[in-house]
Amino acid sequence: MTDPVTGQWITVPTADGVIAAYRAVPAGAGPWPVVVVLQEIFGVNVHIREVTERIAAEGYVAIAPALYHRLAPGFEAGYTAEDIQVGRQYKDQTQAAQLLGDIQAVIAIAQDHPQAKAGGVGCIGFCFGGHGAYLAATLPEVAATASFYGAGIVNWCPGGGAPTVDRTGQIGGEIWCFFGTEDASIPPDHIATIESALERHAIAHRILTYDGADHGFFCDRRGSYHPAAAAAAWEQVKTLFARLAVDP
Repeated sequence: MTDPVTGQWITVPTADGVIAAYRAVPAGAGPWPVVVVLQEIFGVNVHIREVTERIAAEGYVAIAPALYHRLAPGFEAGYTAEDIQVGRQYKDQTQAAQLLGDIQAVIAIAQDHPQAKAGGVGCIGFCFGGHGAYLAATLPEVAATASFYGAGIVNWCPGGGAPTVDRTGQIGGEIWCFFGTEDASIPPDHIATIESALERHAIAHRILTYDGADHGFFCDRRGSYHPAAAAAAWEQVKTLFARLAVDP
């Protein structure tokens, strides 16, 4: 593990304005592969910033874009029922094309960092960000994706249109999907549909499920936090992203 890291907010120009992003960079010259971290519905809050720093400490330039910047610049929330309601309202107003454009913009700015490694990048997302990570896996820059409990992949796409699972054939890298068996928002048939689509399109993938784990099991600030599942999933994430350090 590389320690310490430097974390700071930066601004990133996009096609239709400036987006804020939290970037964490490890000590040392690198070069370090880039990993994009995609928020839950609660914004780039303390938890997402901590995850970003945790990834950076493993030897990556990690960057978390504020995906609600058009709707609510600076938004970050906790996990109360009211916070969930507000976060879902913003989620429902997002557009897939805008999300993908924002992710490409932060990849470009992250790879411009003098300690960043050229080549394929990683992406990890949780909840709404898990859905966003599945979308991001279709970008040519993304070589490895960790999608944590992304609800709605089989029956929704941000902004409308065909569900995100219909884009599975566009995935060019490897994707690992993480689910809890107690997550009512992602029933077993949804997981089966995702796995079937990945198999049908011959996408390199893994489906990882954790017994007794609910939605949000990775977040140690939520009541649904499941320490054993979170620890096991983290080891898998490290294995997935380790290939970014050696792949061209």
